[in-house]
Amino acid sequence: MKTINAKRFLLGTLLSVSVMLVGFAGVNPVKNESASGQNTKSGWRHLFNGKDLTGWKHVGPGYMTVESGLIKTHGGMGLLYWTGEKFGNCTIRVVFRMRDKNDNSGVFIRIPIEPREAWMPVNYGYEVQIDNRPDLSNENDYHYTGALYSLTKPLAKPGKPGPEWNTMEITLDGPRTIVYVNGVKVTDFTEGDPVPSRKFDFEPLRGPRPDFGYIGLQNHSDKDVVFFKEVSVKPLQK
Repeated sequence: MKTINAKRFLLGTLLSVSVMLVGFAGVNPVKNESASGQNTKSGWRHLFNGKDLTGWKHVGPGYMTVESGLIKTHGGMGLLYWTGEKFGNCTIRVVFRMRDKNDNSGVFIRIPIEPREAWMPVNYGYEVQIDNRPDLSNENDYHYTGALYSLTKPLAKPGKPGPEWNTMEITLDGPRTIVYVNGVKVTDFTEGDPVPSRKFDFEPLRGPRPDFGYIGLQNHSDKDVVFFKEVSVKPLQK
């Protein structure tokens, strides 16, 4: 995240609020049984086909490309989101690595309507952070890989640095969000749990998020390059 002009942020926020209210009035959750994506015998459905960005759309600065079977971030701050449906009551699996020792990105969940610009998902969805800085202070623990950006502290810090691959599994179970990184639980958050007050204008607005929403991948800045090998979803079995 990075600081933006306060007036521009206020105007963007007001616009996003009005758009979101209209979206809530006219959009019903789309179930996970869509025919889009590639199904596997294990029940996982691959949203990224390893060849191109079919089914995905980008908003905001920067862009994404597919190189050697991987989604690569360029510039930012922008968002690549899956257009086909909203997701809830499922597990989202994202396999990623950083180009350098540490690079910044995030996986967005619970976005209420299709985003028109990059800040709407920040304020009305959740960002599951990708950021493994080893010198984090107590305050910046809220910005660590697997945490909900600026809202939750990590229960553990299992993120692997640099070019090592990481597997993140995000479970959306009604109002509950559970995040595992490399098999270790990092976040277990339910709507209504206490969160810290908002300190900076680049942090998300507080408030409830929907059970179903769009998902996306963030491209953060020119200096942050992250590669994504897999984005898959699997319905919860209850």
